[in-house]
Amino acid sequence: MSRRGSARTASRPRRRERADGVSPRRRRRRALVLLSLSLACGGLAASEVHSRVAAVERRTGPLVPVVVAARDLPADHELAARDLAARRVPARYLPRDALGGGGAALGSRTAVPLAAGAYVTAGQLRGARGGDDRVGLRPGERAVEVAVAGGDALAEAASPGSRVDVLVSTDPRDGTGRTMLALEDVELLRLDAGPTEAGATDGASAAASATATLRVTLRQAVYLTAAQNFAREVRLLPRPPGERGHAGRTVIGANGL
Repeated sequence: MSRRGSARTASRPRRRERADGVSPRRRRRRALVLLSLSLACGGLAASEVHSRVAAVERRTGPLVPVVVAARDLPADHELAARDLAARRVPARYLPRDALGGGGAALGSRTAVPLAAGAYVTAGQLRGARGGDDRVGLRPGERAVEVAVAGGDALAEAASPGSRVDVLVSTDPRDGTGRTMLALEDVELLRLDAGPTEAGATDGASAAASATATLRVTLRQAVYLTAAQNFAREVRLLPRPPGERGHAGRTVIGANGL
């Protein structure tokens, strides 16, 4: 072999190397390592994001549909489809009487002005088309009128749409008198201050100074009706806005004072 051919043969391996001395095989191996590291980092980042999202959902609840005002609406305005819009917000931040679908509000009239983007709640509506002032009830709900004591103080602290707790006091003539926390966190639909049944001498009506309309279940409506007829007094305690805590059924008798 000539000296020139030997020189060409000796130079071939050097041509497959870059100036930095890294072979193509080593470059491919390095690229695979970098790609693997990138995929691993992406997976860790996605897992971290998923964990954070899950943690937020545990604190705030899942996203649920809610109806909001699509534009500024005056009081006593009959709602049409163009007045409403749908949003999805965390369940924790929703008012308890927020409407999940626009169909429940169509044809109702606003009891108060609504700003654009404000939640549309059952307590802000005056009823369906045709002048009915009752707030529309959802399946399983009832509106029950109860004669309550402390009407003047209640009128100052509560308004339609407020949440209240219900206290029932029994008559000592039927044994040891007691007061119980009968219901918690129910919606006040309407409050009419002033005398209730004229000449009432028995039941809660005798001590009542106002009539409250509450949104309750059927079972609760039966209980409140019995309390109005047989208990000595029914009283409502307004709850601060946003309070969600529950004390459970609490009973205090004369012996516990």
